[in-house]
Amino acid sequence: MKIAIITDDEKTISQHFGRANYYAVLTVENGQIVQREMREKLSHKHFANESHEHASEADQRHGFDPASQSRHGEMSQAITDCEALICGGMGAGAYESIKDLGIRPIITDVEEIDTAALDYASGILANHT
Repeated sequence: MKIAIITDDEKTISQHFGRANYYAVLTVENGQIVQREMREKLSHKHFANESHEHASEADQRHGFDPASQSRHGEMSQAITDCEALICGGMGAGAYESIKDLGIRPIITDVEEIDTAALDYASGILANHT
């Protein structure tokens, strides 16, 4: 299975999905990491010059407007081959966008990438949504 984990230093899990610059993509088989790669990730800074107009509906939640959903989708294109995305935190709009792509979003308090990937593969990584 392929697991994407957001990071800025290739060792620890970043705390915010939208701000992270990279995905560590780990392939886990039989309880071992058999492959790892770093993939560039679009982040909020890539969209800094875009208009951030939100839907005018009073009940529109942050991150659920069409522009935000589009940005979340663009941020996730690099990991569409992954089963799960692990991060330290993400907004509800991003969380739902990831799910809509068929990727399982996991919010964790584990800091180390390898530990989180192996715990997820073993089915013991808690999801703190």
